[in-house]
Amino acid sequence: MAQASSKGMPKIQLGDYIVIQRQKYTKLQKFGSLDATSMLGKEQLELRGLLDQPYCATFKMCAKESTPSKQKGQRNQRLHTLKLCNEMELKNIRERLGISASGADNRDIIDNGDSQTLRPEDIEQLRETHSESTKIIEKIVENSKTFHSKTEYSQEKYLRKKEKKYFEFVQIHRPTLRLITEIYYRQDADKVMGMRLDTLSQLISYSGVSAFGNYLMYESGTNGLLPASFLNSMGAGTEATLVHMHPGNVPQKQAMLALNLPLEQLQRCISVNLYSVLRQYYQGEGQELPITNEPGTPIEEREPSSKKQKLNDGDAAPSTTSSTSSDSNGEINEIKTTAAKLVAPIQKWQLENRRACDLMSGKFDGLVIAAKEHPSNILQALLPFMKPSRPIVVYSQSKELLLELYVELKSCSNVTNLHLTSNWLRHYQILPNRTHPEVNMNGNSGYLLTGYSIV
Repeated sequence: MAQASSKGMPKIQLGDYIVIQRQKYTKLQKFGSLDATSMLGKEQLELRGLLDQPYCATFKMCAKESTPSKQKGQRNQRLHTLKLCNEMELKNIRERLGISASGADNRDIIDNGDSQTLRPEDIEQLRETHSESTKIIEKIVENSKTFHSKTEYSQEKYLRKKEKKYFEFVQIHRPTLRLITEIYYRQDADKVMGMRLDTLSQLISYSGVSAFGNYLMYESGTNGLLPASFLNSMGAGTEATLVHMHPGNVPQKQAMLALNLPLEQLQRCISVNLYSVLRQYYQGEGQELPITNEPGTPIEEREPSSKKQKLNDGDAAPSTTSSTSSDSNGEINEIKTTAAKLVAPIQKWQLENRRACDLMSGKFDGLVIAAKEHPSNILQALLPFMKPSRPIVVYSQSKELLLELYVELKSCSNVTNLHLTSNWLRHYQILPNRTHPEVNMNGNSGYLLTGYSIV
């Protein structure tokens, strides 16, 4: 876990998850050892220099060595070390280059591909000889025939494009729920069930999660994002507890671990298999199926009852001896079985099931379901464990499934104040005289069915 310095600024420690940002690109990485590395495109970063450095600090990528590419025509892969940089190195690229002249308009500029006198081989040679992006961009600007004829806006756009390609600074952030959600959604939205940040915030708000109470959750594939958001809202050192139900053998906890939460906070999340904990709650622990064959007698040696009756009638004395021997063997096997059960250690999932069953007996203050499958049967199975007048939230990527559930709950009358909603988010570019909606945006981010339980 990150330790706080004397000034209160947390520092990076081994075992922490970190977020590496290079301009607008962010990546989640675990700083597990001093030999750990991270890939940013073709650039490989050594993370050794991050130890005991403050979060939100900016580091400069210093080229260490270059590895020739195996594919012809591809740029060489370079290994970089990270060095803490100062504020002077972060000045605007235009100020660093000292550019002051610009054209009135771009009407006389012809894009024929001959404006740059440097060849790709020359630029690649510059990258090998110069480690600073400022010097590379300066050489490119000097060898451009049309740069000083462009307008100031076109020059800034050109410099941003080159700076993005040769940018040499990275910033290390402490993982937050917002950063993790944006990273997961950008990498693969299907792995978090298409749950965007605005939808997640609405779900948390509707669920009424707080630092007090017990909450029940079922999710079937969000990389641990949903339980992580609940633990984050509960906070550290509180009384709230979360029962996290899942359909598989192993729960998904990637996002929970990435938040670098304290152990006490993680232990208040009880992860159990849905079917296992329901079976234990209704049938009890350790209940076994009845044994059909006689004790001590193999299945292959069982005989029909009519044949056994004839043998018993024909020879009573041997039958008595055989019955006594069979009973003694059965007692020995039963003792062995009981001893084996006592010796066998209790597994973690059994302890988690016991804790969950105890909380299920006392009922919960909130229910959240995020299911890839139809949520109807899951909701009906978990509704009896809810206290009256408590919030219920169901998330799904399919509107039709929630419409069916809406009609079903309306007819059952065990949930009131039902609402089916969908979030729509629009991003805007905010720049002087250039404010407008972004061209490429995501559309829908799932649907939410909300209501309150009734006795």
